[in-house]
Amino acid sequence: MMMLIIIIIVILVVVALMYNGLISSRNRVKNAWSQIDVQLQRRFDLIPNLVETVKGYMDHEESVLTKVTELRTSWANASTVSKKAELDSELSGALKTIMAVSENYPDLKSSKNFTELQEELRSTEDKIAYARQFYNDTVTIYNTKLETIPTNIIASMFNFKQEELFEAASDEARQNVKVDFNK
Repeated sequence: MMMLIIIIIVILVVVALMYNGLISSRNRVKNAWSQIDVQLQRRFDLIPNLVETVKGYMDHEESVLTKVTELRTSWANASTVSKKAELDSELSGALKTIMAVSENYPDLKSSKNFTELQEELRSTEDKIAYARQFYNDTVTIYNTKLETIPTNIIASMFNFKQEELFEAASDEARQNVKVDFNK
């Protein structure tokens, strides 16, 4: 009888440890996502300054500036990882276009405000890339726990769900931006 009680206690402890491990992993995923969210928000906070700086120089590029502003609004309203990833990819393309088009405006390129914003955006892009990688690593570890024995049993008992990886929204988003100044 005592042996049965010990076995039950050991099983309960092992189940509790696996459950706590799953909770800890899920919380790390949430934290990793919030790090991406913080960096994306920083980038979106820089955009109005970039748009205002560029506006005076790029009269013919109004559609690009409008698109950036619209993407910023859409991103603020997005609630899923996949939707934010899609908007992030679109914004990255639009920002690359602004930077490429800026090459045609020597006064803009030499503007102190523009170069400072460009550097801040470059730094933020590096942080976003790192945060994405960290998030995907964290999600992969968590999702692996949900699929491997014995934690998958505990995960299904307590209704743990897999998380989405942060991926480029489309094949088009994975391509380099092409700018043609001959149009």
